[in-house]
Amino acid sequence: MTAPTAPPLPTITLQGLQVHALTEAQCVQHVTDEVLAGRGGTIVTPNLDHLRRYTRDAEFQSLVNACTLRVADGMPLVWASRVQGTPLPERVAGSNLILSLSQALARHQRSVFLLGGDPGTAEAAAAALQARFPGLRIAGTHFPPFGFDKDPNHIALIREQISRSRPDLVFVAVGSPKQERVIHQIKDCCPTAWWAGVGISFSFVTGDVKRAPRWMQKVGLEWSHRLIQEPRRLFRRYIIDGLPFFVALLLRSLRARFARPRPADAASA
Repeated sequence: MTAPTAPPLPTITLQGLQVHALTEAQCVQHVTDEVLAGRGGTIVTPNLDHLRRYTRDAEFQSLVNACTLRVADGMPLVWASRVQGTPLPERVAGSNLILSLSQALARHQRSVFLLGGDPGTAEAAAAALQARFPGLRIAGTHFPPFGFDKDPNHIALIREQISRSRPDLVFVAVGSPKQERVIHQIKDCCPTAWWAGVGISFSFVTGDVKRAPRWMQKVGLEWSHRLIQEPRRLFRRYIIDGLPFFVALLLRSLRARFARPRPADAASA
């Protein structure tokens, strides 16, 4: 007997992007329930850079819109939602979800597949997750070579490997927007699985890259910790592109707040 379809999840809209207004615990519970019901899906965790790309890149916009869950990985999006008057409950970071989803699936002896990362990190992250959550099963790992996403033969190899191992959840760590494209390309090889793009998170799990202290994460300063670690790679994204877009986002959110009908206006309409 097929399990009943889950009810629609609450969303808010930022710059045309519908973001699910969920806590991390609610997100994890929803995915776990869907896994146990035999229904697959996809997770994207938009941050400020994703939102900027979403407003300018039609292909990326389509990929994000097609995802089952869109939760805000980035305090700037949470702040903008509050300014707009449609507050998101909290930040839901992909680098946290890799742990909380693994923990939840471990309780049910379910499996994960790790695709991507740096050489050796998928295997090391898999071992670390299994050591931390003993009930978790590792369906497989795969480190693809540079340019694999343009190689039909290698895509076919990955599809066959995942199809054969039948994981409940696939973590894809090849960076955005590549990971969203790859998930879209191969997700039909295992339609009952969930797929989540998690960026650099394998290296966080292994400890090869240190996350910001918890207090910095909570107040929205994790980006500055990352910038200090990788200034050459991240300066343009965070400072040259990110800051002007963030200021513009706050201004647009403020205008949207005042443009919304007030309860008294709506009642008299």
